[in-house]
Amino acid sequence: MAAEGKLGIQRCQGCSRLRHPPRPMCGDCRSIKWEAVEACGRGTICSFTVLTHPQFPGYEYPLIIILVDLEEGTRLTSQLINCDPADVAFGLPVEMVIHTDPDGFNIPVFQLAEAR
Repeated sequence: MAAEGKLGIQRCQGCSRLRHPPRPMCGDCRSIKWEAVEACGRGTICSFTVLTHPQFPGYEYPLIIILVDLEEGTRLTSQLINCDPADVAFGLPVEMVIHTDPDGFNIPVFQLAEAR
């Protein structure tokens, strides 16, 4: 879904539980049937860390990695962009944007949300 600019997450077809990262079997009901659903791409910062090394080509440092509580009720790990590390705090609202990485892959990343 990221190729189309969307944030996809898995939903179990047995119990409707959302899960991320994707995996072949539901940890709750053990079903192997699932579907991809589009998330709204909004959430809040649950946790974060700031990486200063090692540095990989094509990425800007310091690199802010966040754990996002999505509005749909599941969590995912991603990168926070366009933000000074000193401005990051728990509970801040974020929204997903698509970033094309150095290898040409579209990756869902997050930025601080505009005031709504």
